[in-house]
Amino acid sequence: MSASNPQSERDLIAILDFGGQYTQLIARRVRECGVYCEIYPFSEPAERLSSRHPKGIILSGGPASVYEPGAPKVDTSIYKLGVPVLGICYGSQLMAHQLGGRVAPAKLREYGRVEAQITNFEGLFSGLKNPFVCWMSHGDVVEEAPAGFLITARTSSTPITAMENRSAGLYGVQFHPEVAHTPHGLHIIRNFLHNICGARSTWNPRSFIESAVEEIRQRVGKSRVICGLSGGVDSSCTAVLVHRAVGDQLTCIFVNHGLLRLGEAEKVRQTFEDNFNIRLVYVDAEERFLSRLRGVTDPEEKRKIIGEEFIRVFEEQASMIKDAKFLAQGTLYPDVIESGVGNAATIKSHHNVGGLPEDMQLEVIEPLRWLFKDEVRAVAAELGLPEDIVWRQPFPGPGLAIRIVGEVNKERLDRLRKADDIVVTEIKRAGWYRRLWMGFAILAPIRSVGVMGDQRTYQDTIVLRAVTSEDGMTADWARLPYDLLERISSRIINEVEGINRVVYDISSKPPATMEWE
Repeated sequence: MSASNPQSERDLIAILDFGGQYTQLIARRVRECGVYCEIYPFSEPAERLSSRHPKGIILSGGPASVYEPGAPKVDTSIYKLGVPVLGICYGSQLMAHQLGGRVAPAKLREYGRVEAQITNFEGLFSGLKNPFVCWMSHGDVVEEAPAGFLITARTSSTPITAMENRSAGLYGVQFHPEVAHTPHGLHIIRNFLHNICGARSTWNPRSFIESAVEEIRQRVGKSRVICGLSGGVDSSCTAVLVHRAVGDQLTCIFVNHGLLRLGEAEKVRQTFEDNFNIRLVYVDAEERFLSRLRGVTDPEEKRKIIGEEFIRVFEEQASMIKDAKFLAQGTLYPDVIESGVGNAATIKSHHNVGGLPEDMQLEVIEPLRWLFKDEVRAVAAELGLPEDIVWRQPFPGPGLAIRIVGEVNKERLDRLRKADDIVVTEIKRAGWYRRLWMGFAILAPIRSVGVMGDQRTYQDTIVLRAVTSEDGMTADWARLPYDLLERISSRIINEVEGINRVVYDISSKPPATMEWE
């Protein structure tokens, strides 16, 4: 969308980020409570925050020590805005430090699950019982709370586990209520949002759709919009949302570079042409891409070629759509946070619209730029997108080209497509598909000796990769059941010509990556 927030009429919780590893998780928990929130840098001026009329402010955790030179600080005026402030870990220490308390290195650091005792059951801990388990991760402690603060929880090694100045609307907790390891953490966050801030639970997929559709409609007017469609949940959700707003003013461009999974191109066409009646330009560019990839084995060169060729194809097709003024993209909120870019008119390097040139003279519409991945799935389901698109696992823009180690050609693509389809089918059948971040096959240029029907074989190897992850930044290899691995291996070797060996990749990220190339 535009740089202005289409949800500005909703109750807002502002989260100030101090570089903590759980900042985005805080935001997700707030939204799970049905309350809209946004993440801002810790340096956001109090005056600018006040202009957004937040119902409350949360100070995140962070890796620094508040007493060190150059440690990140907030504008102290935020404590006087008249809205409740909750400090979490570093945020709590900073609040104490800036308001006259004392913070020092802990004599005994706390990391992991700790049992705490509530000493006052009003405020944040209303409705809870003793003892309660919380997740700690700190090397500093608040040794002395500022004047006017009541100590409301403690542990054996952290006397000030929580503190509250209710008359000033200031609250601090040393632990992390946003993580699953704090069992009643969501209850504590709800107490802050609803009981203390008075925020309403009006943030949900249906209300988002209604306001986003109206925003798109007002901005686009009678102009035409184009959307690069990949078949993934982000671009698909964007396309359906924009279509709901402007109907036939939208044209989607789907470039089949020949590097898709089995039956995927046909499925995308059928979904959008038949189910949603969306105008779709289908471009069969398989020969064009394979021609350019002939003889190429270097992974980065493959990516570069595919990205450049995609741009050319997309530009050619976009130039044929007269009066197109807008480009719709599936940018998500984590992209916005990580890029630090507040100007929505800057075209980002989308995974399947590989860095479109700015001279296309198109204004960008990013209707999902305020959503996290789980929220996009919820919106997509509300819009009526098929379940296999709503829950589709991430798929790289370069497609199967980076799941084939070495040269990419039609024969090797077809071989990998069949093997990958078996992997996905069996994972779904076993109920593992939604439990995995990704599960797929890789064609490795490793030929080995085998025996089939008393005959010696010398054929290729398929590598099975299956990982679990929360956000894609780190991942662990999935402990798939042996009987599932056996079925996958047996089917691939029996049904895919040219394969006589299947191996399982048990590398985590880091040090490995999700993909092999």
